[in-house]
Amino acid sequence: MSSGNPQDSSRERLRLWLRLLSTTRGVEAQLRERLRTEFGSTLPRFHVLAALSRHPDGLKMNEVSQQLKVSNGNVTGVVSRLVRDGLVERFAIEGDRRAIRIALSDAGQDQFTSMATAHKEWVNNLLSHISADTAHHMSELLAHLPNDPGEHG
Repeated sequence: MSSGNPQDSSRERLRLWLRLLSTTRGVEAQLRERLRTEFGSTLPRFHVLAALSRHPDGLKMNEVSQQLKVSNGNVTGVVSRLVRDGLVERFAIEGDRRAIRIALSDAGQDQFTSMATAHKEWVNNLLSHISADTAHHMSELLAHLPNDPGEHG
């Protein structure tokens, strides 16, 4: 434990960051592999489908980008492939010829439901060595971290 020494505090925060990063990368690698092998999909596709599943009326492309915290260019390629595969539909926005709204197709909703169910099970299995109480406590502790650390430091 830190003795209150600023250097010790800094070292502990660095250790925390490295642990979070390592754990996140490990879980993410497992999820990527399972999405690829079991659904022939990618994590970015899953994330776009997840964002759209929370908005049945659809979203503008820039809204998807904002929700996923990625560039419009990253979203455009993923969405184009999802449209090609029949999982997402594009709709013109009345009064704005440049903007389009995208939404899950029925097939996309079915695909996402299957993927989300599997994803939840995979995460549960990957973290099964952590009790529900410990997971809750860790989540509460992590909730103290800012969403954008650059704004607070």
